[in-house]
Amino acid sequence: MVTPVTGFFELLDSLAAFEVEIVAESAGPIEGASGLSIAAHRAVSEVARTDVVIVPSMEPGDGDWVAGRYPRLVSWMRRMHAGGATVCAACTGALLVAETGLLDGHDVTVHWICESQFRRRHPEITLRMDEVLVVSGEGGRLVTSGVATAWHDMVLYLIARYAGPATAQDVARFQLMNWHRDGQAAFQVFDPPDDHGDAAILAAQRWLAEHHAVASPVDEMVRRSGLPQRTFKRRFKSATDCTPIAYVQRVRVERAKRLLETSSEPIEEISWAVGYEDPASFRRLFKRITGLTPGAYRQRFRLPDLPHVSSR
Repeated sequence: MVTPVTGFFELLDSLAAFEVEIVAESAGPIEGASGLSIAAHRAVSEVARTDVVIVPSMEPGDGDWVAGRYPRLVSWMRRMHAGGATVCAACTGALLVAETGLLDGHDVTVHWICESQFRRRHPEITLRMDEVLVVSGEGGRLVTSGVATAWHDMVLYLIARYAGPATAQDVARFQLMNWHRDGQAAFQVFDPPDDHGDAAILAAQRWLAEHHAVASPVDEMVRRSGLPQRTFKRRFKSATDCTPIAYVQRVRVERAKRLLETSSEPIEEISWAVGYEDPASFRRLFKRITGLTPGAYRQRFRLPDLPHVSSR
């Protein structure tokens, strides 16, 4: 993805504390996922030492990351880190950095859209999906950020670290950049797997999508499946990586998020509409899952009115 690359480059290159280059497996044009091109100044084989390595968002391909595509980059990052460099991964760039082994045993964050495949590929790495920016490793030399626009948090962190907090604040003010202090939980969309091959669980998922507000939905899913309760719960957890009750909660909160974004209904009525008779319990659950109260979520994510066209 080109935008984080150009954003990182232009911001850091404008400051005297940084000397910035774009490097790749070979020098020359690089085409991003959108078709836009940028030019790599040098090949990594020409760079013997650096203080900071930043891996931008990476295009996973056809929905899944293919490991082993960039062996020279992986080897180079290992050498740079061994020489003292801080290695940073923005968004899905963590999928590439994870191949180095540098992240093993450490806390990281990634874009929520690749959470499941990251966990599957790298169970030895601790994901902190509630965080937008995670600094870990000896000397804080591993830095990861979540969704693509969280590169703002990463670049401001690097500016504060190497040029000073006052400079970072000046850049943020001039560029209208904000730290995502509430984390990325509120931005995540619950997108459970449906390609697990368990027909009984898939039928339960599809039924729940239309009937999430009914009373005792877990009991009803068990009854409709025809399976013993313990068998159903075991198979449901295996297929979706959620317990049935946690899955119900995520589906209900996701529906509540859409209602908060698109309607002016009171929060109490939204609570009832998604299946919770006690609005206080709904508020606690909503904040636990999203990191925001329903009111704060509505304030941040409600669809804005389009500006009026001036006749003057």
